[in-house]
Amino acid sequence: MKRAWAVSCIVALSAIFGGCGKQGPQSATEASGASASSAPVQPAQGASAATAASGAQGTGALVTVTKAQLPAEAAETLRLIKAGGPFPFSDDGVLFRNSAALLPKHPRGYYHTYTVRTPGATDRGQRRIVCGGPRRQTRECYYTDDYYASFKRIGE
Repeated sequence: MKRAWAVSCIVALSAIFGGCGKQGPQSATEASGASASSAPVQPAQGASAATAASGAQGTGALVTVTKAQLPAEAAETLRLIKAGGPFPFSDDGVLFRNSAALLPKHPRGYYHTYTVRTPGATDRGQRRIVCGGPRRQTRECYYTDDYYASFKRIGE
């Protein structure tokens, strides 16, 4: 009971103080990826429309892409995953938590992340492939080109 009350208070305070910045509600619109001139979401559209407008996605909204539609560097990363490496970066193959819940829900340790090289980048860039299940298997992999903000399921 106390925990539910505390969570309610935190949510209420977040709503109250969330708009107290210098830019007010405009900063929330810009942070969501929508322009200030975009039309407001109608109540009949519900949460899924608001989620789509913000650029976020739920697990049921994943777009599927074929391997041929991915950048050539992604095909190389998938080949390395199947081979078990060696990977170009020490962070390749580390645990991916899925804390934003954009991918289907699975127990901790199910997903691992791998870098997809970005030509001309001086660092790892923003492109990744996240695969679920046993290592060296690419049956359940997802591609992101915006550093985990959105995903596309990689189809066979």
